[in-house]
Amino acid sequence: MTAPRRRRVPRTTRSYLVPSDAIRAALISRLRISSGISEDDIREIEALPIVVQHFPAESYVVRDGERATDCCLIADGFCVRSKTIASGNRQILSLHIPGEIPDLMSLFLHVMDHDLMTLTPCTLGLINHETLRKLHHRRVTLAEMFWRDTLIDAAMFREWIVNVGQRPAPARLAHVMIELRERLRLIDRVDGNDFEMPMTQEQIGEALGITAVHANRVIKQLRQEGIVEFHRGRVKVLDEGKFLELADFDGRYLHQSPTL
Repeated sequence: MTAPRRRRVPRTTRSYLVPSDAIRAALISRLRISSGISEDDIREIEALPIVVQHFPAESYVVRDGERATDCCLIADGFCVRSKTIASGNRQILSLHIPGEIPDLMSLFLHVMDHDLMTLTPCTLGLINHETLRKLHHRRVTLAEMFWRDTLIDAAMFREWIVNVGQRPAPARLAHVMIELRERLRLIDRVDGNDFEMPMTQEQIGEALGITAVHANRVIKQLRQEGIVEFHRGRVKVLDEGKFLELADFDGRYLHQSPTL
């Protein structure tokens, strides 16, 4: 049996070591809201050695079957987790935004069971596993915050399963859009009724479990009904009431407060 592959950095990727700087700002900002991070814990995060790498769009960060040696913090851009079956069909499992660590599970699950890919050009901060383990032992409060992060991920997975399995396609798309908007709002990436959703129709289909042709029809339907407009990777909400009603959205599962 061959050994699982290790993380490989594409040739187009640039990497370098940076001191405490804005690379950590998105993570700290999100932890302030979701977990109530203390000033002492902020200083610990600011002191972490992070290797910054720039990845082009639609490139692998870590593949199914690889052994990762670090976790990646998204500093800028969007990533997706996905699974590709033998036929070549792909299911997008989740979307990830700045401030998130989408492969935190690799700290304890040593071989990846899915792909982590960039959706757009991304700036990622790689934190060595051994560094994170030492941080967990040294700062129990931070270990609890990262554990809470994985539990929130699990809550989001549950909601995505319900979304794909039980809601009709227009409601599925509306739900994914609202979830993304609420997460982007935490990091000040929503501009009034407008926010970024940098996905092609094919990628939307892969996230919703439908074909690209069906995704195209659903996008047109939402526009014709005056609910949302989706154009060039941006969503503009036309009718907030209809949007919320269609999605049947209850944001408790995002746990965007330490009390939730």
